[in-house]
Amino acid sequence: MGRPAELTRLGEVSTVYDCSEPSNRAAGLAAAAGAVRSGRLVVLPTDTVYGIGCDAFDAEAVRSLLEAKGRGPDMPVPVLVGSWTTIDGLVLSVPRQARALIEAFWPGGLSLVLPHAPSLAWDLGQTRGTVMLRMPLHPVALELLRDVGPMAVSSANKSGFAPASSAQEARDQLGDAVPVYLDGGLSGENIASTIVDLTGADALILREGAVSREEINEVLGIEVEVAR
Repeated sequence: MGRPAELTRLGEVSTVYDCSEPSNRAAGLAAAAGAVRSGRLVVLPTDTVYGIGCDAFDAEAVRSLLEAKGRGPDMPVPVLVGSWTTIDGLVLSVPRQARALIEAFWPGGLSLVLPHAPSLAWDLGQTRGTVMLRMPLHPVALELLRDVGPMAVSSANKSGFAPASSAQEARDQLGDAVPVYLDGGLSGENIASTIVDLTGADALILREGAVSREEINEVLGIEVEVAR
């Protein structure tokens, strides 16, 4: 028999915690941490849209996350971290360009794609040996990440539907598939993060978003191409 890592425990009803009230925030963060550590899912606010997340190193929980969204492993789940230094244990190496971008834009709306450390036992989908990392600029998300460590986090919506900009919107789509919802109010501007691929010889912008190409060029001192 396996451990209880289904989407929610049998008969469990989801709970929404209003993180604008200190005692509720503390209770919600404790419940979220407990859920993550027991292989279950949580919804959390970020600086872009709400995310659905789980322990990045729990393959069964990641599969539950994809199932909740109605998505397959062909679209790997990004990983959120709670500090600059966390990245050192997750990737094969941290190139100079990555350090410069992290120092300029983390926490914030920049995601970096890097070769992951081959020793890591995780299954985020069909990653082809890479991982997409970001440090969000949201106090609730950062507090949870610093407690539980790296989390696999995707937008809190069913595949094909609009990302949630509130905990209620996320719950309307995901329901009791997620036991813990952290309500941090309305999310910021519904702008996706910029994605920069640093796995090749040259940096490549895979998606333009919250951080502009011009800002990236200025930090790196080069003209970075945008994927077509």
